[in-house]
Amino acid sequence: MPVNLGVCLPTFVERGDTNIGEIPALARHIEQVGLDMVWAGDHLCARTPFLESVVALSAAAAVTERVRIGFGVMLLALRQQAWAVKQLSSLQYLSGGRVVLGVGAGVHPQDWPLGGVPFAGRGRRTEEMLRALPDLFAGRPTKLLTVPGEPVMTLEPAVPAPPLWVGGTSDRALRRALDHGVGWLASLLEPAQLGERAAQLTTMAAEAGAQTPEIGTTVFAALSTDTKQNRHDHQRLIRYLRSLTGEQGLSEQQATRLVVSGPPEQLAERLDQYRQAGARTFVINLSGSNLRRQYDLLARTHELLRS
Repeated sequence: MPVNLGVCLPTFVERGDTNIGEIPALARHIEQVGLDMVWAGDHLCARTPFLESVVALSAAAAVTERVRIGFGVMLLALRQQAWAVKQLSSLQYLSGGRVVLGVGAGVHPQDWPLGGVPFAGRGRRTEEMLRALPDLFAGRPTKLLTVPGEPVMTLEPAVPAPPLWVGGTSDRALRRALDHGVGWLASLLEPAQLGERAAQLTTMAAEAGAQTPEIGTTVFAALSTDTKQNRHDHQRLIRYLRSLTGEQGLSEQQATRLVVSGPPEQLAERLDQYRQAGARTFVINLSGSNLRRQYDLLARTHELLRS
């Protein structure tokens, strides 16, 4: 089975990082070097500067023709249902059907009061919205269960439903992927841990008489062929990853085991470990200076995985 190798656009960065303003140009470069996808994460507020995912991916879609446009992942339940599906269907229409819709229930409570949505019950709300998506994208009259009065919406123009990937590592997230998705997108798991959850997903699918969803994972990396630069990037990336997960998130030891800093061959070796654990789709989160050069090196990693 072929590997899909994509990269997170720098929609969230360390303060002072100017890459956040270069989304269209960087998306063009990603396409030019032959990578498969561009991705964007989703937060309403964060500890670092963070662009809104629909806007950022729309900018990327407007200047590319081939790469797929991925949400990794959208906090669908944090959004008003009708507007969210209208935005997604419009992006699917204008991009020529290139959207890949990753959806997660979210783990950071600080986003939700600002969005006017209770943090409690977000899983149930997510599932209600997921159940409605196929009919909404197809242009069929659909009752909006998350809206007071449960009004009926008919979306035009109708579009092909984007492939749905479900993020998260809990049992409920795996069940959600099995019930609604074509794929499960993990994050912050080492290869062995991913393999354990993938085995659980396979067991759940067998019990349900269903097909096992495809498996993908996010990987945080910094690519360079300079040994001194690699040492610097490794420590910076550990600090950055820990800042994203908060004080109660990853320990320094956990972050050290998760990040990859080095030449393309080193990242290819790590991705092959994930591939042996069952993953075929990779969302590479690159950070640091000279992203265009890192995209070139990531294209070399892609070649190594295909050889």
